[in-house]
Amino acid sequence: MLDPHALPPNLSHGAAVHPEARPAARLTWDSREASPEVAFVALPGEKMHGNAFVQRALEAGAPFVLTDLDVPRAVRVPDAQAALFAWARHERAKNALVVGITGSAGKTTAKSYAAAALDAHFMPVYNTMPAIACFLIEYGASARPLVVEMGIDRPGEMAELMALVRPDVGVVTTIGPAHLEQLGSVEAIVREKGGILAGTRGLVGAQAAAFYTGADSYGFGDVTYAGDDLVLTPRGATFTYGDVLVELPLAARVQAEAAVLGLRLAQEAGLHLPDAAERLAQVQVPGGRYRVHPGRYTVIDDAYNASPVAVTAALDALKTQAGGGRTGRRISVLGRMLELGPTERALHAEVGAYARECADLSYGVGVYARELGERASRTVPELLEALRREVRDGDVVLVKASRGISWTPDKRAQEGVGLDVVVDALLRWRDGQD
Repeated sequence: MLDPHALPPNLSHGAAVHPEARPAARLTWDSREASPEVAFVALPGEKMHGNAFVQRALEAGAPFVLTDLDVPRAVRVPDAQAALFAWARHERAKNALVVGITGSAGKTTAKSYAAAALDAHFMPVYNTMPAIACFLIEYGASARPLVVEMGIDRPGEMAELMALVRPDVGVVTTIGPAHLEQLGSVEAIVREKGGILAGTRGLVGAQAAAFYTGADSYGFGDVTYAGDDLVLTPRGATFTYGDVLVELPLAARVQAEAAVLGLRLAQEAGLHLPDAAERLAQVQVPGGRYRVHPGRYTVIDDAYNASPVAVTAALDALKTQAGGGRTGRRISVLGRMLELGPTERALHAEVGAYARECADLSYGVGVYARELGERASRTVPELLEALRREVRDGDVVLVKASRGISWTPDKRAQEGVGLDVVVDALLRWRDGQD
């Protein structure tokens, strides 16, 4: 429990704790999650300050609120965000093994598999600074390791994350064009993400190894720590690590590489590798991260986010899923990739050309639909109509795009991106629910 009356020394001297403040099970910066078990942290936002929602959190029964306001159950501090981060740094110092993971793609997958192998606590979906701070406060004192996803989209952000998380092991999964609007170039991405390797131990995925000469690498092939005898089929991936057989249902190469990372971390932590391999076989990645839905036709839900390197990896995986031809066709459904800067049209065209090589049918949707697929739809409703007419038993359909809101190139309108609705529709049709 998080006791506001027993704050760490680096926080308690500047805090005034209301006598009615109570211990909480965890913290949130979203007032909608506040409850009698969940305390609220009032943080500055892009449009509004969390202080505007303090009363809502109190009415929801929040045990305490971290704020600069003089209200009931307040832990009153001059700066709630600074206090949150100070508290997180104190709790993180109690843990013996913290793994930080970054990369242009595959962070969430690597996090899931590393945590399973280590039997660790791991970050939920959100990977913002406040989310990481709340996670460290809740789990920092645990005897189990911690695995933290450390995504960045602007210069200097990794340095801020490193000061907060101080990972014992830093991992870079992949490097490629992503968040170019803020980071500017692949070279800048290499430099910024490489900051995670400045800790005690650094590891990089096979694809990222070319960017970090001398760093220990993991995966398959010419790497420092390799899995062997990788076999990829529509049923999943199998390989060996040392004398341990690893079987990953409905997984592709990206998941297998993440499993190698997990096994190496488990090995360095002195854990029993056969047990770690059993935990790896049970991993369920969050929705939208290469989740395979088998049935009359198979839907691969990879719609949470997209970058050129991530889409290329997903298309490589698609090639293992079906044999082609009129039955068992491979179908790619791709939407816009965000934050690619002035070269975005060319990057979409490169990805679309690869989709045409890997898939029997390729669909594109949105402003770069023609670049992304041989069958182009301006809107998602148009795309859904086309797919409903085309998809048949035996097909394998990959759905991938970035999620969010972006200005179209002419700056006159906004385009909503996110193809999770396409995944939902395909599954409903397949299962006779619509």
